[in-house]
Amino acid sequence: MQIRVEQTQNPKAKPADETKLGFGRIFTDHMFIMDYTLGQGWHDPRIVPYAPLSLEPSAMCLHYGQSVFEGMKAYRSDDDRILLFRPDKNMARLNVSNDRLCIPAIDEEFAVEAIKKLVSVDRDWVPTAPGTSLYIRPFIIGVDPVVGVHPAHHLMFMVICSPVGAYYPEGLNPVKIYVEDGYVRAVKGGMGFAKTAGNYAASLKAQDEAEKQNYTQVLWLDGVERKYIEEVGTMNVFFQIGDEVVTPALQGSILSGVTRMSAIEILKSWGMNVTERRLSIEEVAEASKQGKLKEAFGTGTAAVISPIGHLKWGDMIMQFNGGEIGPLSQRLYDTMTGIQWGKLPDTFDWTVEVKE
Repeated sequence: MQIRVEQTQNPKAKPADETKLGFGRIFTDHMFIMDYTLGQGWHDPRIVPYAPLSLEPSAMCLHYGQSVFEGMKAYRSDDDRILLFRPDKNMARLNVSNDRLCIPAIDEEFAVEAIKKLVSVDRDWVPTAPGTSLYIRPFIIGVDPVVGVHPAHHLMFMVICSPVGAYYPEGLNPVKIYVEDGYVRAVKGGMGFAKTAGNYAASLKAQDEAEKQNYTQVLWLDGVERKYIEEVGTMNVFFQIGDEVVTPALQGSILSGVTRMSAIEILKSWGMNVTERRLSIEEVAEASKQGKLKEAFGTGTAAVISPIGHLKWGDMIMQFNGGEIGPLSQRLYDTMTGIQWGKLPDTFDWTVEVKE
């Protein structure tokens, strides 16, 4: 399919101070759209000026939540190249989410090319300040104007972009997290492994209460026994216990993070003992009491690596590294971002350059 490009006639003013971008509040001049119609398939791919959508009030996505999304970034290197980080993995995961939400699969290779073309059109929006990047949000919504519960016959695949700074206000400083044992995010057999709007809607109540208690995020336990660690609200999570780095195994209720996957591969390349297994909060607490719990950190596209400095479980407070980032988290962050920004050799062949 050929991608039609309609250039904006009213370009926006770009941010004057890239150190104050925030996250997800500013959007570029253009967006990608492709339609799906039952019997016709995906069609009419186009890049058009960023603008409000026109949807029927009865559009199915507004009532039944048939929507999926991804999160990616484009990075500007010191030699002015624009690099994507493992975009094929994001598009593969989007199709996993599509399957769970009864959304027709996309052509993953074509979707990567569409994203590259959109980023190329808006390449001047990729910021240059240290620690900044262009956040890329692909998403699919069901748009049938029908109030009735069934898979949509008409959908839209869209991509929007936003120049961003650090996701958390703390930046790379350790965040405060508490263990959520009242609300449930997901269970095996549900949609926890899919990147769909409903999962994030389910997390809002706990997130709101965390913020009221001056915590950045919550750490979710499994939805059945309320015992085993799953993930943080917007991140996968790792714990360094003795000489073992542990992250919860993917068992159907945890998102398979691209940054998680990359962190595991980097750690293994260093010869570290990395384990994907069930990890109880009791085991973490006991390791903390015994002085074996060295570090904890989250991984995700938005924050890349986010060290945890303070973890609260009931009345117990676990603190790490005197409120400073730990050596493993720092090394992992430096390596991951070094590859992403083109500062280090990409020995894994993960980055994809966006040509003009």
